[in-house]
Formats: sequence, C-alpha cells, structure tokens
Amino acid sequence: MRLTARTAAAITAERPRALQARSESYGYSNSFVRAQAAPASAPTKVYTSVAAGKPEPLGPSKTPTGINFALYSKHAKSVKLVLFNDKAQQLDEVDCRRTGDVWHVCLEGLPGSGLRYGFRVGGDGGWESGNRWAPGRVLLDPYAPLVAGRRRFGVRDEVEQFRGKEGSLFLGAFDFDSPAYDWGPDYARPQLGLRDLVIYEVPVRCFTADPSSGVPEPERGTFAGLAAKAGYLKSLGINAVELLPVFEWDELEFRRTRNPRDHMTNVWGYSHISFMAPNSRLGSGGKGPEAAALEFKDMVKTLHAHGIQVILDVVYNHTAEADDRDPYTLSLRGIDAATYYMRDPEAHTQLVNWSGCGNTVNANHPVVAQLILDSLVRWVTEFHVDGFRFDLASCLCRDERGRPMAVPPLVRSIAKHPVLSQTHLIAEPWDIGMYQVGSFPNWDVWAEWNGKYRDDVRRFIKGDAGMKRAFATRIAGSADLYNNHNRRPYHSINFVTAHDGFSLYDLVSYNGKHNDANGEGNRDGTNDNFSWNCGAEGRTGDPGVNALRQRQMRNVLVALMLSQGTPMIVSAHRIPPQPPRAGPGALPGVGAGACPSDITWHEDNWHNDESRFLAFTLHHREAGDVYAAFNAHSFPVAVGLPRPPPGRKWARLVDTNLPPPKDFTPGGNAGVDPTYSVQGFSCIVLIAKPL
Repeated sequence: MRLTARTAAAITAERPRALQARSESYGYSNSFVRAQAAPASAPTKVYTSVAAGKPEPLGPSKTPTGINFALYSKHAKSVKLVLFNDKAQQLDEVDCRRTGDVWHVCLEGLPGSGLRYGFRVGGDGGWESGNRWAPGRVLLDPYAPLVAGRRRFGVRDEVEQFRGKEGSLFLGAFDFDSPAYDWGPDYARPQLGLRDLVIYEVPVRCFTADPSSGVPEPERGTFAGLAAKAGYLKSLGINAVELLPVFEWDELEFRRTRNPRDHMTNVWGYSHISFMAPNSRLGSGGKGPEAAALEFKDMVKTLHAHGIQVILDVVYNHTAEADDRDPYTLSLRGIDAATYYMRDPEAHTQLVNWSGCGNTVNANHPVVAQLILDSLVRWVTEFHVDGFRFDLASCLCRDERGRPMAVPPLVRSIAKHPVLSQTHLIAEPWDIGMYQVGSFPNWDVWAEWNGKYRDDVRRFIKGDAGMKRAFATRIAGSADLYNNHNRRPYHSINFVTAHDGFSLYDLVSYNGKHNDANGEGNRDGTNDNFSWNCGAEGRTGDPGVNALRQRQMRNVLVALMLSQGTPMIVSAHRIPPQPPRAGPGALPGVGAGACPSDITWHEDNWHNDESRFLAFTLHHREAGDVYAAFNAHSFPVAVGLPRPPPGRKWARLVDTNLPPPKDFTPGGNAGVDPTYSVQGFSCIVLIAKPL
C-alpha cells in the first residue's frame, strides 16, 4: 500500500451475479432478515452440561468431553457465549467465567462441527475508557479457526442478517470431526529461497472471475479457480505467487449506508475481520467455511506440485472496524478496544490512524502480538504457505500510542521464531507516517518492498534527467540500502508496479491519476506516480504513441528481470512466454543476489545529468555474460560493443524497439555487428553464445 488512505483505491467495481433490490441492500426492507436474527423461542440444547472450562488455549478447543471456549478481554465485565446453527439461527446463550483476563466455558457433549458461535461482551466506561462496548452485538472470536458469513461473494442472504449501518453478522466456526488433511505421499514443499524467486502478485477473486480465464463458472474467482491455472502460471516462468489478502473480509462493507462508494465491491480484501480464517466465499459453490478451508489447501497442494510457492499478503496493521466516525463493530472493537487498538488518550479522536484506514492494531501489546504470531504459525503449519508480505509493516514498529520503536518486539519475535524465521518475511516498510525502505528492523531476515527501486526505475525509463546513477544503483542491487550486516541484494523485492497505484499500462498512458469512478473525487491514491503518457493522455488511436507505450512497458519488464534482487510482477502484466532467462536465477542478478563486482559498467559519463544512456555487462560463471543497454533518450545511440569472452559472440536476445514477436529471440539470434544502434526509448539484451 502506498502512503495514502486505501479505502477506495483497494476496491474495484464488481457487479455481483445477483443483487437484491437497492432498498433491501440498505436495510430499508429487510423484515425477513430481522426475523432470522431473533433467538429461538426456547433454547435448543446441543450439549449435555456446562463446565467452567479453562483459560487456555484461546479460541475453541476439543476436550475429551466437549468443546472449550476461551476469550481474552481485560476490560470486560461480562461475556456470554452465543451458539448458532449453520443457518445462523441462535440456539443458546451461556455465561462465561473469568480467570485473570480470560473468559472461558466448556460445553460438555457439544458436537465438534456443524455449529457457529460468537460472544456478547459488556463493560464499564464510555469514550474516555478507550473501549467501545456493543453489548447487544454478537462479536467474532479473534481465535475462531473458521468464519461463517454470507454464502456467496457479493450476494446478500438471510444468513448474514444484514442490518443497514450495523452491517452483517460473521460467526466463528470449527471442525474437530473431519480427518486431518491428506497432503499425499509424494507431496513436498518447493525448496526455494528468496534469491531463487520470481514473484507474481495475484488477487484471488480477480484472477479468474472473468470468463476469459477459461475456468468453469462455479470456480471463477475462487481458490479452485486459481489452482486450475497452476500450469499457466508455471508457463510464465514465475515460481511464487503473492496472494492479495485471503483472510475473511466483508466485501460489501461500503454498502451498509448511502455514500459515494456504495456501488463498490471490495475484491482485494485489505479490510479483514479475522487473522485466522480464509475467506469462505473464495471457496467455490457457496459451501461454507469448512469447504473453503479444504479448497485453500487443495490450491496450495496443486501450486506446490507445479513448483510454485505461496506467499500471503497479510494485514495486521488495521481491521475493517474503521474509526469512531463510521464504526463497523465486528470483533476486536467490541471485545477490548483499549487492548487491541493504538490510541492516544490525550487526543479528541483517540484511535491512532497510522494505517490510513481509521484504526491501527496495537501490534506490540503482548496479547495482540501473540495473536499475530499464532495466526502466522497457523497459516504455515495448517495451510502450508511459504511466506508473508506484511502490509504497512511500519505500523508493526509502533508502541501503544503509535510512537516509533527502535526494536519492535513483534518484528523481532517473528524474525527469531523457529517456524516463521524459515519462511519468506517481506515488509512493506512504510505507513502514512514512517518510510523505512532500507532501514526496516530486519535481524538480517526480513526482506523489503523496495519503493526506491520503483521510483528510480520509473523516472529513468521515462527519461527524467539526472537519474542514470540512481538507475544503475537499483540495477546493481541497491547496495546503498541493503549492503549492511548479512543483508543481500535479494532482500530487495524489486517492483515497478504493484496492486496499489498505477498499473503498467497506466504508467505509460497517463501523466496524472483519473480515479473518477470510485466515489473518491480523485482524492485517493498518490500523486507522485512518476508516469508519462507518451504523448497523449489516456487511450488513443495514435499508432506512434501506442508503439512507444508498448516499448516502454517492455523496457520496464526487461529492467526488472535484469536487476539484482528478487523481482515481483503484477498479474496481467505482459510477460514473454519464455522470459529472457533460462530459469529462476539463471541470469546474473535475477534473483541470484550477485554482488556489484559481477557487473562491468561501460560508462564514462556518470556525472552528466543530461545523459540518459546506460550500458553494462553482467558476468555469471555458469550462465555466461549478458550485455544490456538502456536508452532513455528520444534519439538512437550507436554503441560499440565490448569484446565478448573468448570463443563466443554477441547474439541478440531482446530488442524492445522491434515489434513482437521479433523483440524476443529465445536462445539469441545468429549474431550482431560490433556496433549496435539502440533506438530511442528502447533497450537491448545480448548474450555471449559459443562461436
């Protein structure tokens, strides 16, 4: 996420397959839904007796005789466990007992699956206490292993019990009866380090939602749909997918009331309500949370079988519960807001908002930090994911009042954790008040989204003056940022575009942002996009402008794939069927973490700010030499090629000035002349082939 409030920027318009009447969507005509929300006339006993239970572990847990429930709330004065059936009809309500700061109860004889549950929590004190009690509201357990809400993505139903501004009902679920998931006798996780990765950023819902995906309709926009494209993903040459958030979220959160964004459906998921559970509506067929969790595991298993790792974009910096102006009380806010959220008791607006989304999770409180650690471990051990990208990770470096911490306990605990330290840990090293690119607390383990790489590459490729030295630094692995202690170039996650901000097409088609359709009045999103429209703002029929745009997009991707560090590409961006490399890490600097000494610069014009031409040779013991030249001038530059290694000749692999498919020659062409004319706004890549 860029340094902006991401409300609408993280949301794309999507028409649900079926919508109720607009008046019903806003809660003006939902008497049927309200009737469903009422408790049964008499409690339906689904257990044999009530026992005190125990305070550990938090969440639901199987005991020899029933199910134990435990909920942390330091400031609560009363907690009731509320049971529901799978249609969200209330069955019973049971008082919990208190041990220290944990409320608990054990229901003897309670089935191990098929039920739903939540908590009603009450306490003393109003605004000044830091808490935001909602004693009549059924709240979601932060440790619920599964979450049940509406059945189908973007389609309201009676199960969610929608009530206008109050929103929808989301309940905890569990399944202690099903056998352990069978990963199979031949199953193995791909053993790939950061230095080996080519990362592909993918929103699960968007990736296969369109019929053009070729996925059967019931599986479009689901975990199963993504799994069905595993072969396609492998053919692109990528070996890791970074999934936009998959934690349970309310995709219709902005449809609770009339507002400028009430036409939007959140398909990205940066507004979650659970740290533990996969979104049940990303499972196919509306089968519920149990089936969705199994489908997620099937997806991971399939991707792993194709040699593709799974990295999750995780959001521990804020939740969907928003702020005090437009609160959406679903879980933490009503359970113990003073513990779970950062606040400034001396400010009128007590909730601290370093996320730009209305609240900031108090991540370094011991209880909250443990919740996050338990969440991460669950995704690794239960769902077999391979790593995490931490959204707005600088929020995790703040204390309970939002002040920066030099040694944030949570970040350190993740780096030192016996399980988590063996996974990929990637920080988005900023929030709306801190920018920590190159300085994120890392313990030589954490990698970073390199925002400086993004900006410097964008500026050089579009022809800004004085950017050659910065571009060379980024190509060579950003030693100014990562050449310290045991950090390596692969700790730089190199990207030029991501889910936030301009797409690659936008980058070469607009000088300014035009976010006109989302109700934000073009206020959302950053203004520093370093973009260039190539001669016309937006879509155009000018063939010259369109040809230049195509070259510029190819220039960006070639630079990305040649740079030392770990490359990340956004899904739907153009990638050659056979990328200009012989596999992950085969070209020097492409995910290989090579040192700057592996580069020879062909340059004597470093201090001329008007020079927009850069040439260099990458040396690699196994792959051989690779020569590259980037010309960001508007005119051609004739360059004398360096002498190739003994017994070899230079052959053209890439020339972005040539029209596809001639722009890329697998294995290199027959050879080139000693002088090569690199056309304006284009680049070349030559490989040293045997004579």
